Amino acid sequence: MAKTQPRDDSDAPTTTPRKTPRLPKAVTTSVRAALSKKASDVVVLDLRKAGGFTDYFVICTGENLRQTSAIVDAVRESLQSELGERPALAEGSKTSEWMLLDYFNFVVHVFSRECRAFYGLERLWGNATRIEFGDTPPSA
Repeated sequence: MAKTQPRDDSDAPTTTPRKTPRLPKAVTTSVRAALSKKASDVVVLDLRKAGGFTDYFVICTGENLRQTSAIVDAVRESLQSELGERPALAEGSKTSEWMLLDYFNFVVHVFSRECRAFYGLERLWGNATRIEFGDTPPSA
């Protein structure tokens, strides 16, 4: 009977779970709501050390005008029903390629793919801490 050698996994790639920085509940609620409507490329920029006029940007992409509008509606409804928060300012319309919800401490930007590439907010705020979510909602 052949003796088996213990398996050496020292060369196997290791994956460590990514720890998401602690974010305010309203920001994580916004991210979850956007992801519930299949928003893509979801990113939070932490602007607190970057000298921004707000603490966070939530940035995401909708594939078409209907989805962009659905994402904005989901964010607005989730924040209202779960936290009683309403935006101080809402910019853009259901036919816009960039819609914005301003909650003072954070701003939600929902773009079409082309519009997001054109304006490049992530590039403009390159000194901000970037937190990527992809399609994974933040933990509670």
